[in-house]
Amino acid sequence: MKHISLGELDVSRIGLGCMSMTGVYTGGGTDDAESIRTIHRALDLGVTLVDTAEVYGPYKNEELVGRALAGRRDQVVLATKFGYLSHGSDGQYIRQFDSSPANIRICVEGSLRRLGTDHIDLYYQHRMDPHTPVEDVVGTMSELVTEGKIRHIGLSESTPDVIRRAQAVHPITALQSEYSLWSREPEKEILPLLRELGIGFVAYSPLGRGFLTGTIRSTDQMDSDDFRAKNPRFTGDNLKRNLSIVDEVETIAHDVGATPAQVAIAWLLAQGNDLAPIPGTKRVTRAEENIAADAITLTPTQLKSLSSLSPATGDRYANMQNLTA
Repeated sequence: MKHISLGELDVSRIGLGCMSMTGVYTGGGTDDAESIRTIHRALDLGVTLVDTAEVYGPYKNEELVGRALAGRRDQVVLATKFGYLSHGSDGQYIRQFDSSPANIRICVEGSLRRLGTDHIDLYYQHRMDPHTPVEDVVGTMSELVTEGKIRHIGLSESTPDVIRRAQAVHPITALQSEYSLWSREPEKEILPLLRELGIGFVAYSPLGRGFLTGTIRSTDQMDSDDFRAKNPRFTGDNLKRNLSIVDEVETIAHDVGATPAQVAIAWLLAQGNDLAPIPGTKRVTRAEENIAADAITLTPTQLKSLSSLSPATGDRYANMQNLTA
């Protein structure tokens, strides 16, 4: 597995997103044993970046990842997130953005306990809190760095202005946002800014929530409780138009003897050595498939053809004010 740099943090250039392992936003059941095998197989194949969050479950995902990493913690750059749950003094929580200093400290202690570790390698603010200035957020995170509870600071789905303000308080190691052949939004402002500031980029949903694998051509293929069944990009005329992206990916996949998923990841890898996609899966076979993209090199002509594709039609979420991935 080749490695890249997120700021000063060295990671495998393909990571593992663990969200789906506890059934978040997707239909179907969960299988903890298979999920743990998936994490172990990914580590065996050279993955070092493992991504979770306290809101996945909530808590269940971190607990699962903690069990999987028992005895292998030193092989992993462990990333988790806070800020989507507001914790009360009674131990209960409500779902709302809360990056107040007091809440951050409750969050980090809970994540450390569930993950079974004494430090978090990359700690993200999951979403911006409109009620807490980012200077206060990053100031508190900087204190956690000094205390040794976290090693590096990350942001997720932040705006250019917020990124600059955060960087002025403490070096930001990585920004995590959605990026793929059907979500090209970071290219205009975010990626140039990150490169100016020396901040790495972590791409979640690099397979377009499974769409770029070519296995989804109708909402009839999804369970009724599947998050994607009501996602604007998977429904109606949007779905029909977006399938043209998959058709081109499949054509190139056939030419290079790879799967569509591998081509979609290989395209992302070609976008820079400061960028790490974290495809999510809960199955060993899918992890093996995704990680094999590390060995695929697309030609300049193939990269140009993929880059010229129009991005997906439709919002990324049914409610763009309520991003939770």
